Amino acid sequence: MTPTFMYGTAWKEQGTQELVRLALGAGFRAVDTANQRKHYFEAGVGAALAESGIARGELFLQTKFTFAGGQDHRIPYDLQADPATQVQQSFESSLEHLGTGYVDSYVLHGPSRRSGLAADDWAVWRAMEELCRTGRARQIGVSNVALEQLVALEAGASVKPAFVQNRCYASTGWDREVRAFCAERGIVYQGFSLLTANRREIGGRVVRAIAERLGRTPEQVVFRFAIEVGMLPLTGTSSAEHMRLDLACLEFELGPGDVSAIETIGY
Repeated sequence: MTPTFMYGTAWKEQGTQELVRLALGAGFRAVDTANQRKHYFEAGVGAALAESGIARGELFLQTKFTFAGGQDHRIPYDLQADPATQVQQSFESSLEHLGTGYVDSYVLHGPSRRSGLAADDWAVWRAMEELCRTGRARQIGVSNVALEQLVALEAGASVKPAFVQNRCYASTGWDREVRAFCAERGIVYQGFSLLTANRREIGGRVVRAIAERLGRTPEQVVFRFAIEVGMLPLTGTSSAEHMRLDLACLEFELGPGDVSAIETIGY
């Protein structure tokens, strides 16, 4: 299954377990994490899932492999091992943290460099492809990726990326070019930092006017916009009330004029 809305767990530290518990209680059934202790507490996600009692088949779990450059000293694999072995070690650690025998999506947390794809990127992707073939990673994807990198990856991959997860800025048309490529290739675009990266636009006249007319919050309008243009949005709120309000964006629709106004708001 591909979810409609996902709860993101970055930067939650020791609050991760409780916040994931609240998110599940609010109705979220898709959770994003990573085996990157620098910014995520994957084991805290697993603890919340275990205590929830929710059947595994009702959940969408996504985690990530992170290169050493994105880690702190708590690296979940042998730094001296080859990239394929590092992927295997990180993946096994993720399954243990999450208390599951498979993940629904396994994501490369970002290529090893800002432009182009290095040999290590391809080695990691081939290892991820093998995990996908075994069924232990149901789908694979990539995060923090530039368009030229995504084009190269999609062209050279044996198992094509099912997901792209990028920080989404209104100033770039909400990552318009990457989203267009994803739509053309049948890749689901996951947008994160939809609120935190766009505070000026969310507080501006256009979004606020739409929200007031619909009797909704500006944040709900932005999440609804994301869904209507084909994104899978992430929210990382730490507020139980905001979790409930965020999910309520599934209860209304925007008009075509509203969508167009928000899509071009950064210009």
